[in-house]
Amino acid sequence: MEKIYIFGHKKPDTDSVTASITLSYLKNQLGISTTPRVLGAVNNETKFVLNYWKVKTPKYLNDVRLQIKDIEYLKDFYMNGKHSIMEGLDYMNEHYVSSLPIVDNNNHFTGLVSMKDIAKSQIMGDMNTLRTSYDNLLKSLDAKEFVRNDEEIEGNILIASYRSTTFIEHVELKPNTILIVGDRHSVIEYAIQQKVKMLILTNLSEIKEEHLKQAKLNGINVIKTPYDTFVTSRKIGLANYLDNISFLDTVVSFQEDEDVNDFINFASKTKYSNYPVLNKNNECLGILRLSDVNDKKRKQVILVDHNEIVQSVDGIEEADIIEIVDHHKIGTIGTSFPINFRNMPVGSTNTIIAMLYKENHVEIPPHIAGLMLSGIISDTLLFKSPTTTNTDITTVVELAKIANIDYQEYGMEMLKAGSSLKGKTKEEILYTDFKNFTVDDRKIGIGQITTLNIDEIMKEKEEYISLINKVAENNDYEIVALFATDIINNGSYVFYNDKSKDILDNAFNIEHIEQGYYLKDIISRKKQIIPNIINVIEKK
Repeated sequence: MEKIYIFGHKKPDTDSVTASITLSYLKNQLGISTTPRVLGAVNNETKFVLNYWKVKTPKYLNDVRLQIKDIEYLKDFYMNGKHSIMEGLDYMNEHYVSSLPIVDNNNHFTGLVSMKDIAKSQIMGDMNTLRTSYDNLLKSLDAKEFVRNDEEIEGNILIASYRSTTFIEHVELKPNTILIVGDRHSVIEYAIQQKVKMLILTNLSEIKEEHLKQAKLNGINVIKTPYDTFVTSRKIGLANYLDNISFLDTVVSFQEDEDVNDFINFASKTKYSNYPVLNKNNECLGILRLSDVNDKKRKQVILVDHNEIVQSVDGIEEADIIEIVDHHKIGTIGTSFPINFRNMPVGSTNTIIAMLYKENHVEIPPHIAGLMLSGIISDTLLFKSPTTTNTDITTVVELAKIANIDYQEYGMEMLKAGSSLKGKTKEEILYTDFKNFTVDDRKIGIGQITTLNIDEIMKEKEEYISLINKVAENNDYEIVALFATDIINNGSYVFYNDKSKDILDNAFNIEHIEQGYYLKDIISRKKQIIPNIINVIEKK
């Protein structure tokens, strides 16, 4: 069964990453198979948290678009090229499929055979040559084994159709001759003397014991079939290896992780009926028909710490959102069916998740408690943010007891780790925690970082401003701003694109805002920054 993905927003912060992990642990304890994921690189603060609590960073999730693997295509439908054409034909008829992928002994895709190819080979192909195995001949001709000297049978087919004397006098038999013959003992004796490759006795014809012994000595293969000469001559071609008629050059195949939409667009142009499905190692997984697209299984996801489409994973519209746990305003994501939507006015998603543990009577392990309190401390800036509620504080105190730590000391150590700008480019700093919003078709991009040393940014202020203006112009933003939040002095320094100056003046009641202006007591993007900006835009 496919696991349910749990993930936060595209610019993962400590709350969203830890919420993905802690909610996934809860769901798994309740018997629901889930796995946490991240939509981007984690920041230094989050790395500190995960390292401290010895938890692996969740795997990266690129998108949740419908992929080939989400379609109920015909899985495990293929056949080794050393099987007979008859076996391939029966297999296709059994599954009502007109094409069959061919593989080697390592399951690597080597070609494709269709019913049309089989018909063509039986009508217009080389009817005189046989390349197959002894066992394939037994199966195709319902034959019995009498003498087996070779596992592989390759040669030219010949039918003893003349009278015996004419045949012996005028027909040259070679070591690669595969002779179809009835109870004509003189012809059988002649064939054995000439050391042919194989004797196929029709109508279960008898063979003299002396001839049988000589056949063994001369390395000749002998089988008996109940069919008459005519039927045997028609069926023997179907004993050939599938490899003999498979082709690869014009075959179009798809990998399981390719998008369904890409497949539909391509298939509608090529008009082929069937497409082999491969993995990255060129191993065949089955065959896909265009009609299979109607039978698809959308990925199931649970969102934490966001409910805006622009903040979520690519392809979210092609997935089934089955639950949302968030503490932000209700955004633009919609669902096609009712879901569990837990949204509360608290400082952190992990505060809500801690409640869910209590409600479901699931014990919280120390490392999970540590992750949850880390998410709360991060989002509330160790309770200095105006988004902080009494519930957040009470929850951290309870979790700290389970985790056995001093949350004040741990919190400061964690925030210091996250505020370091060492080794980061200016673009990385801008996008460390960058969220997109749309108001009246106007794009807004707000980045926020925490810092204990604003001088690191101030000394390169002009370069940051240049970058912000460039990002705004190239991406059609009305506003792009970076808020550098000083968690010790409880305020933020703002840097913005030039065109947004008037809006920011009004948003924060400043007559002439300047680049790097210090906004006292402004530290919450959710409760202070975004609402103030939205109010100004909506009044315009």
